Amino acid sequence: MPPGTFVEYLGLDLTEVSGQRVEAHWTAGAKHHQPYGIVHGGVHCSVVETLGSLGGAHWALARDPGAKVVGVNNNTDFFRAVSEGELTSVGVPLHQGRLQQLWLVETRSDSDGRLVSRGQVRLQNLYPESR
Repeated sequence: MPPGTFVEYLGLDLTEVSGQRVEAHWTAGAKHHQPYGIVHGGVHCSVVETLGSLGGAHWALARDPGAKVVGVNNNTDFFRAVSEGELTSVGVPLHQGRLQQLWLVETRSDSDGRLVSRGQVRLQNLYPESR
């Protein structure tokens, strides 16, 4: 990723990126907080959108070098409040079709492995005009 991207701001360390799995490690901290001192739900949604989009783009590009993907729906549930600490987020596809993909992303605490958030992002596959 080029410097200055939103991924960089979130602090995501992408350790695996493919069309079948995306993994990122990140450290929750004050820059991610909402007013009550816990990680803002929008941060969790952003992680879901980011991992799903990266994996979906890799999958689509392997099939058509001109393909792009855009998010059309993001639904994220929050199970456990986190203020700080190491987290691991993993995204896997639930569906990969000609027009759309659905990716599931779970974030877990590295200290105890408990589920922090779980979301899915639906992606629209876009192809060059020649199709």
